[in-house]
Amino acid sequence: MNPMTVGDIARDTLREINDLVNHPPHYTAHPSGVECIQITETMNFCLGNAVKYIWRADLKHDAIEDLKKAVWYVNREIERREALQVTTSIKTSSRES
Repeated sequence: MNPMTVGDIARDTLREINDLVNHPPHYTAHPSGVECIQITETMNFCLGNAVKYIWRADLKHDAIEDLKKAVWYVNREIERREALQVTTSIKTSSRES
């Protein structure tokens, strides 16, 4: 059996770090086998972040904190959409006048 060289150890360490950056376990551990980003990249920023925090709630840090962050992003998206409704409503009424 060949002993590991410093280069082998460095290469393995970089591979592990790369996996933690590109495919961290708190985003890839879902029983469906789907990675969180495959879902969230189809959404806008606020909705994607809300899903991300819900997705990882029991897998990283404090679940309650992650759920509160998800609620914050959902509320921000609601505010954004309500503001768009007001703007759209104003534009529609000014055209009708």
